[in-house]
Amino acid sequence: MKVLLPDSVELDVTLPPGVTGVVYATAEPIPDDHLDAEVLVVWGNPPGQLADAARRLDRLRWVQTLAAGPDAVLQAGFGPDVTVTAGLGLHDRTVAEHTLALVLAAARRLNLLVRAQIGHRWAGELGGLQPVREKHSFRTLRDAHVVIWGFGGIAATLAPLLAALGARVTGVARSAGERHGFPVVTETDLDRLLPTADVLISILPATADTVRTLHGPVFDLLPSHAWVVNVGRGSTLDEKDLISAVRAGRIAGAALDVFETEPLPVDSGLWDEPNVIISPHAAGGRPLGAATLIEENVAAFVNDRPLRNRVA
Repeated sequence: MKVLLPDSVELDVTLPPGVTGVVYATAEPIPDDHLDAEVLVVWGNPPGQLADAARRLDRLRWVQTLAAGPDAVLQAGFGPDVTVTAGLGLHDRTVAEHTLALVLAAARRLNLLVRAQIGHRWAGELGGLQPVREKHSFRTLRDAHVVIWGFGGIAATLAPLLAALGARVTGVARSAGERHGFPVVTETDLDRLLPTADVLISILPATADTVRTLHGPVFDLLPSHAWVVNVGRGSTLDEKDLISAVRAGRIAGAALDVFETEPLPVDSGLWDEPNVIISPHAAGGRPLGAATLIEENVAAFVNDRPLRNRVA
């Protein structure tokens, strides 16, 4: 059995006897002499390359993406007989760390401080003596209410970090209850929950049900001092509604790592908003534990056992 491994990430993988690993270039079509592969591991493959692989790998049985969200693979056109597994868990720590950085940047107004630095201006209004408690403004995680919409593995890693800095965290997911020591409610509770939020963090996946879920009516529920942070998928955010909400002062600002079109077009109105923080899909990018996941799933595949993180 042949397993195709991407050259986009260093993988020290030990495969079972009878299984051959072949490294391929993700930016190029799969070579003809490797079209007999039964397993394809994906990481950072361009859409065109994935679509080409879907057409030409006629013996393919399984695709393992190292991305937490399998949407790119599911859209590539692989047949219904091809199993797809995702990289859930590989990005929990990296995305949680970046999300925390975005939240702290918003609280400490690093966006405005950087602009002042570029202009050689001492932003005295953002320094010096500060009130211990500042009403109607998000300036600290201490006693702040942070709502995380999409409470999976990344949120489970992020929530304790926020709590350690004094935040009260509430999750939003498909089912209510308690997860990892934090209360979780469903979307039916958003009407009462969002008006109490200082920060709304979205880690929603890209599905047909989540397209532009973050839109005007959601922003209208938030208090005017609240910030919106999106580290899930760009398709979940209505960027026009967000710009309108920020410009009208209905929300205080947004910190965004993912966008509907990437790279973000130069004519996007998001670039010039002082209270919008932009990072270039930088939260993940490093699938920690990828080799272990591949090894475990290949062993399961060879022995006809259930695969971890199966999505299709």
